[in-house]
Amino acid sequence: VLVQLGDILDRGEDEIAIMSLLRSLSMQAEIYGGAVFQVNGNHETMNVDGDFRFVDHGAFEEAEDFMEYCNLHGSDWKTAFIEWIKVCGEWKARRKMTSSRWNNWSFTKIQKGSRARSLLFRPGGQLACELACHGVVLKVNDWIFCHGGLLPHHVKYGIKQLNKEVAQWMRSDNNESGMLEEIPFIATRGYDSVVWSRLYSQETLDEDSRNYQICGILAATLDSINAKGMVVGHTPQTMGANCKCNSRIWRIDVGMSSGVLGAVPE
Repeated sequence: VLVQLGDILDRGEDEIAIMSLLRSLSMQAEIYGGAVFQVNGNHETMNVDGDFRFVDHGAFEEAEDFMEYCNLHGSDWKTAFIEWIKVCGEWKARRKMTSSRWNNWSFTKIQKGSRARSLLFRPGGQLACELACHGVVLKVNDWIFCHGGLLPHHVKYGIKQLNKEVAQWMRSDNNESGMLEEIPFIATRGYDSVVWSRLYSQETLDEDSRNYQICGILAATLDSINAKGMVVGHTPQTMGANCKCNSRIWRIDVGMSSGVLGAVPE
C-alpha cells in the first residue's frame, strides 16, 4: 500500500505527469491486490480555488500541452490522462525546441498557460474532478493520513462530511440545499484546517511543555476515532522523517521536491 500525502501541485513543471503516474500505479496495484491512496494538501485546494501564486512557469506550459493532447483524444479524456505520463516527455522536449524561453515578456504564453490551468483545475474542471476522487483525511486500518493534521473539532464535524464537502466543491456539485458547494473552510482554510494545520509538525513540539500539550490533543483526537497513530506532511522536517508523542505522530515531509525552497530532488 502506498499513501501520497498531497502537495503534488506547485512543485515543478511535471505536475500533471505525476498525477497521471499515480493513477497508473493505482490501476496496476489493484491488479495485484495492492492499493495507492492520495490525500489532498493545501496546494491542491489552492489551485482549485484559483490561487496560482506558486505555480512554476513550466507547469503552465504543461497545462497548455495537456489540453492540446486531450483535444486529440476527443471525448476520451480518461485515456488521455492515463497515457500522459508516457508521452509528456516528448511534448516537453518538442515545446522547448520550438518555443522561446519563458520570460516576463511572454504575455501570450502566460495567458494561454494560465487559461489552460484554470480550465483544468477550477471547480468542475477535469483535473479538479480527478482530485475530488481523493479526500483530505484517510484512515487505513488504525492509522490516519492527512496533509496538515486532524484535530478534535474536525472529528466532531465528521471525517466523512469533510471529505464529502471538499469533493462536492471540487466537482462543482450542488450540496444538500441545492446550492453549489462553497469551499469548505474547516477543511481547506485557516491555520487550524485539515490541510493547513502545523500543530503536529512544528519544531516547537520538541519543547517539553509544548510537547505535553500537543501530544494530549493528538491522543484525544486519535482515541476518539479508535486510531493508533497519524502521519502528516505539510512542514518540511530539516532532520528527516521523524516521530513524536510515543510514535503516535509521524512527520514525513522532507522537502524532497526541487519545488520546495529550491531543494535538490531526492
